[in-house]
Order: sequence, then C-alpha cells, then structure tokens
Amino acid sequence: MVETRKGVSPVIATVILVAVAITISVAVAYWMGGVSSSYTKFEKVEINPAVCVYVEGTAPYWNVTFTVKNTGTQQANIIQVYLNNIEVDGYSTSIPEPKKAVCSINPSGLLLQSGSTGNIYILIRAPNSSGGGGYRTLSSGTTVNIRLHSANGMDYTKMFELT
Repeated sequence: MVETRKGVSPVIATVILVAVAITISVAVAYWMGGVSSSYTKFEKVEINPAVCVYVEGTAPYWNVTFTVKNTGTQQANIIQVYLNNIEVDGYSTSIPEPKKAVCSINPSGLLLQSGSTGNIYILIRAPNSSGGGGYRTLSSGTTVNIRLHSANGMDYTKMFELT
C-alpha cells in the first residue's frame, strides 16, 4: 500500500504565517495610533513680541499689539487677559476710550484653531498730568507682564516694555 500524503509544504506554510503576522501587526499599529492620538491633544499658545505705540492726546494711552499662535494640536480659547496680574477692565471687539486697560477680544474669547494665529490689542491708559487715568505706576520704559488665560485653564505669559 502506498501512502499518498497531501498537504502544504513547510516553505509555503512559513510564508503564509509570516504574511498573517505582518497583516495583524499593521492593523494593531493603526488602531493603537488612532486610540492614542485622541488622548494626546494639547494646546500651546506662543506669544510673539509686542508692538507698543504711545498715543498722545487729552487722554494718552499705550496701544499694545500681540500676535499669538496656537502651535498645539487642540484649539485654544483665550478668555482672560491680565496686566501685572490684574485683569483688564473690559473686553470688546471695538476699542472704546480706555478707562484703565481694554482688550480687543470679545467676551466669549479669542478662539485659535491648531496652527492659526490671531492678534490681541490692548489699550493701557497712561496717567495724565492731573494724576488721573489708568495704571498710575506705569510710564515709558516700564516692563509689564501680560498673562493670557485659556478656557482649558492654561496660562501663557510674556513681558514687554512700554515705549
């Protein structure tokens, strides 16, 4: 009696096993990449150096312009602005005559998508000759600390000099 064995040769079986293993490992890698990216989103706002202009008149003030950029992977919403750890008096998209300091962002905040930039304009009322006005201790050459606070609880600080 002659035995006839039929089956897959060991070489073919090895090739099939390696192909299946590679396919499963690629699928798991894509799945893990998708899962981990949803947990690694973050916001990061960079504040570029300020442009500061002194505007003279009956109510002199400094017009300070900041360009901010979100370099994180999640959107950022700047909701509060502080000067020397004191929140600015008001937020408005139209800049009125400042009492102390007014910021250009609207009350709902400055929304920055990932990779986008935006401008923040701050008017700081200078003390006038009669002693009235805004921040009484500020003068040209003074270094001021700005702090931006986001809706996610992050704070971003930058120092600039009044000119």
